Amino acid sequence: MGLLSIMRRLKQEQEVRLLLLGLDNAGKTTLLKQLAAEDISHITPTQGFNIKSVQSSGFKLTLWDIGGQRKIRPYWKNYFENTHVLIYVIDCSDKKRFEETSMELAELLEDNDLSGVPLLIFANKQDLSAAMSASELAEGLNLHTVRDRMWQVQACSAITAEGLQDGMSWVCRNIRFRKK
Repeated sequence: MGLLSIMRRLKQEQEVRLLLLGLDNAGKTTLLKQLAAEDISHITPTQGFNIKSVQSSGFKLTLWDIGGQRKIRPYWKNYFENTHVLIYVIDCSDKKRFEETSMELAELLEDNDLSGVPLLIFANKQDLSAAMSASELAEGLNLHTVRDRMWQVQACSAITAEGLQDGMSWVCRNIRFRKK
């Protein structure tokens, strides 16, 4: 294998595809814009998808933010291929929708195309007094039963950016490259 081939392979291995999913109004786009150091003052619901690339720990992270409205969720599966890490965002202050978000996450974890893909759950909106804690969230989602992948629950606030870098550091430590 020549030097050019080795360099191409190294370059490919450092490009990482992250899939950012969760129900509508969970804070996915705000989180994405915070990570990209963009203005978060005017965010509208995502009707399709947003893509941003950010550098972190020597990786080029390409984040795919897919809308979370009920009518869009059946199309999530079209984005699973070549995903290195699944990031699932949960609005921890919206307890009425906890069962719905729990069911959507369970379906994602059962999908063959996401088998073994590391999972980061951003327990978002921790800046709100009604938000459940990251440990309460992990317990409510029965994450202790998830044995087929690395997973982490990271408390965060997409508005203040608190916890986001900790989550992304975990992502960079747990990236799994898929064979093509």
